Amino acid sequence: MLLDTRHNAVTKEVIGCAMRVHSALGSGFPENIYHRSLALELSRSGLVFEQEVHLPVFYLDTQVGARRVDFLVAGCVLVELKALTELTPLQYAQIINYLNAYRLEVGLLINFGEASLRFKRFIRNHART
Repeated sequence: MLLDTRHNAVTKEVIGCAMRVHSALGSGFPENIYHRSLALELSRSGLVFEQEVHLPVFYLDTQVGARRVDFLVAGCVLVELKALTELTPLQYAQIINYLNAYRLEVGLLINFGEASLRFKRFIRNHART
């Protein structure tokens, strides 16, 4: 089985930034504290990113609305943050659906709410129109 390495350098850097934030703050804070802290770390690392970006949502070939994502890093990696005691399949489905709707290839789901930082990388494997 071939490993999909699309945007690996970007995701690796984002995960490193998130680890630094979690090491400093631990768990227990609201999501907005982690969001602000991660923005500082991403800036310190030199990554180009946008926060709370409204991206278009497509159904078939028609834009049907827009939704906000926490971060769009390097114009290609969607980053969603959570501060939950446990991630569930609902959060996984959310990021998969975001990748499809926004027509992006790679996403990271990062959870600061557990004792250890939890993250999962998602790849959109097919073009959906």
